[in-house]
Amino acid sequence: MEIKRAGSQPSGKGPSEYFTGTVRVDPLFQVPSPARGFGAAVTFEPGARTAWHTHPLGQILIVTVGCGRVQRWGGSVEEIRPGDVVWFSPGEKHWHGAAPTTAMTHIAIVEHRDGNSAEWMEKVTDEQYGADRKSS
Repeated sequence: MEIKRAGSQPSGKGPSEYFTGTVRVDPLFQVPSPARGFGAAVTFEPGARTAWHTHPLGQILIVTVGCGRVQRWGGSVEEIRPGDVVWFSPGEKHWHGAAPTTAMTHIAIVEHRDGNSAEWMEKVTDEQYGADRKSS
C-alpha cells in the first residue's frame, strides 16, 4: 500500500507547446510497473485548453470544478460540468479545456504504453474552440 499525501507533490505549469492559456497540473498518482496508470488534477483558467492529442490506451476525465469544453476530431464541441465523466477511446484525437469565462478542473487518468501516454499534435484554433458548441 502507498498513500500519496495531499501537497506532497509539486504543482507544475502546463507546457506551452501542449496547452493554450494558463494551465496547472497537480500530479495525483503514478503506479509502479507492471501497472501503467497515471493520474493528475488539471486546472484550466478561462479559455485555456489542450492541443489536439491522442492517448495510446485512452483517457478518462472526471470533471470536479467549473465548466469546460471537450471535442473529438470531427465531432461537436461539448460542454462538461462537475460530475461528468468523459472517456476518449485509444487513438481518438481530441482536446479539452475550460469554458471561455469559467475555469475548469478535471482529474485525468491515462495509462502508459511503452513509456508513452500521449501523442501531441497541432494547437486548437480559436475558431475550433468556439465552433459548434453543444450544451449537455
